[in-house]
Amino acid sequence: MNRNQIGVCDSESESVTSNSQQTPTDRSTSSSRCFVKKKLLWIIIGIIVVILVVTIPTMIIKIKKTNKIKLSTVAAETTNMINPSTVATEITTQQITITAKNPTTEESPATSTSTTTSTTTSTTTSTITSTTTTTSEPKFNKWKQDGITVVGWITEKPELYEPSFPEGIYIDKNKNIFFADTMNHRIVEWKQNIKEGQIVAGGNGNGNRMDQLNRPTDVIVDEQNHFIIIADMFNGRVIQWFNQNQQILIHNIACYGLAIDQYGFLYVSDKEKQAVRRWKMGEYNNEGTVVAGGNGVGNQLSLLRNPTFIFVDEDQSVYVTDNANHRVMKWRKGAKEGIVVAGRNGQGGNLNQLSDHRGVIIDDLGHIYVADYGNHRIMRWCEGKAEGEIVVGGNGPGRPPNHLNNPTGLSFDDEGNLYVVDGGANRIQKFEIIL
Repeated sequence: MNRNQIGVCDSESESVTSNSQQTPTDRSTSSSRCFVKKKLLWIIIGIIVVILVVTIPTMIIKIKKTNKIKLSTVAAETTNMINPSTVATEITTQQITITAKNPTTEESPATSTSTTTSTTTSTTTSTITSTTTTTSEPKFNKWKQDGITVVGWITEKPELYEPSFPEGIYIDKNKNIFFADTMNHRIVEWKQNIKEGQIVAGGNGNGNRMDQLNRPTDVIVDEQNHFIIIADMFNGRVIQWFNQNQQILIHNIACYGLAIDQYGFLYVSDKEKQAVRRWKMGEYNNEGTVVAGGNGVGNQLSLLRNPTFIFVDEDQSVYVTDNANHRVMKWRKGAKEGIVVAGRNGQGGNLNQLSDHRGVIIDDLGHIYVADYGNHRIMRWCEGKAEGEIVVGGNGPGRPPNHLNNPTGLSFDDEGNLYVVDGGANRIQKFEIIL
């Protein structure tokens, strides 16, 4: 028998010698043994093949189930991250992107378990991009439309205390009312819930003596130092009164409106120089600093025409009643030009117009209130808006509680109640805030 014959093992090879004189019985025995060994080898190989055939598909099914569970978990976690209960009331922009690649579905029997798991991990991604913007409705105060007369036509001594075309107004922390009783040439204080006023400046007829006033238009109170400052318009001076002692602060000025800021600066509108100027309190021996206008007369943004009442906010921005231009201008601190914040469309009675307006104040929310003199109404404007809205009045001139007649001055008390100097009706109306 040859060495490359199938089934011949090494031990048998070694027992075969060059001696060919073996007996038939010996040859048969040797052949039988080789056949048995070969048969056992094929049986073992068959068992291994059967085990592999049964085991590999089972493992592949388990791996697929595991991958599906992992993807479901990713989706659930992503959903939990976007919980509608945590989103704000209004969402203006939201973008959510989720990318998940499934494991490959073409798997050969030769693909191992570790290789399949690695592929799943590297191809499964989740990305969330979310932008949330929350906006809230702006708050607007409202007032009862019927005013309560707190000054005028309620006293038993009208010859002493009834106002005659009052204009500027100031309300202190105790709700005491100070106002310029213009045509009576005096400043009057009305304490809260009292039906009679008290003359605190002037009242000695019109004139230019130190104890006289001539058509005063505005008044402010320095509550810390207990003195009042008056725009004595027809006398061309700003004068200070303290317990019947007078001091002229500023001479030769066509003053109309006054304001004082939290930093101790006094602001005065000057109708002759078409400007608003500022002085440091106690330092009046100079021309002051121009903070609005001062470039001549006109309707350009750098010009004013007949500035009257003014208001200064916490940022030292100056709001000017640009009377003859029928607009309200805002001049930020240090600005060379103003911006129009109310009016701008000529004289008229539409919601985007004003007519010969007077007083101006700003509330805590930055809304602008204007005494629209010629239209007998109080308007509210939001900066940047083309139109305003009527808050009280607007029913034509008259004396009923819901009417106004040429309103001039404006003020709030610390509760938000609105006070209107109703100049043509010779009274001051209080409009209670609706809470």
